[in-house]
Amino acid sequence: MAPSPMDVIEKALASRVRKTVAGASLTPAAVMLLLYPRNGEYCILLNKRSQEVEHHKGEISFPGGARDPEDRDSLDTALRETEEEMGILRGDVKVLGQLDDVTTRTGFVVNVYVGTIAYPYPFKPSAMEIAEVLEAPMSILRDPASIRVETRWQDGQTEESYAYVYDGHLIYGATARILQQFLDVVPAELLDVLDNGTAAQGD
Repeated sequence: MAPSPMDVIEKALASRVRKTVAGASLTPAAVMLLLYPRNGEYCILLNKRSQEVEHHKGEISFPGGARDPEDRDSLDTALRETEEEMGILRGDVKVLGQLDDVTTRTGFVVNVYVGTIAYPYPFKPSAMEIAEVLEAPMSILRDPASIRVETRWQDGQTEESYAYVYDGHLIYGATARILQQFLDVVPAELLDVLDNGTAAQGD
C-alpha cells in the first residue's frame, strides 16, 4: 500500500536537519501549521488576529502564541494555543514534525510544528482573539498569481521576501516565511497530489 500524503510529509520533515535559533533576548513562542483535505483539496489553516490581542493585531497568522511558564515544552505551547484560539482539541492533532525556527520583528523566536486533523472539524474560534478563520487551499498558495516577491539590499547582499495573497488578505512576515519553508519541504512529486486533493479525506 502506497504511503499517504501525510506519511510522505512526516518522512520529509524527519529526514532534514532543523535549524534552531537561540537568543536570551528573544521571547519563546510556537505555532501549529495544520494541513488537511477539505472539499476535494488540501488546505492550510490560518486566522486573522483580532484587534484585541497584544501582538500582531489584524495580521494573518497560524494558531499559536508565546510560551507560558506552565507549558511543558514548545509543542505544549503550540497545542494549547491551537485549542484556545481555534477550539481544536490537542488529542485531535496528529503532529507530523517541525520546520526551522523563525524570528519575528517583534522579538519572538517561533518553533513551528506541522500537523493534521480529521476533516470536517467543528472549529470554535475565540471571539476575543480571532477575527476570521481562513482555510487556504495549497493550489492557490502555490499559484504564481498569489505570490509577491520583494527584493531588498540587506547586510551587503540581496535578500528576497515572500508574501501571499488569498481571499483579499495579504499574508506576509513570519507567517509567509513559514508557508514558503513548508512548500519548499514538501516533496515535488507530492505537490500536485496536494493541489488536487486526490487522497482520501482521512489521510
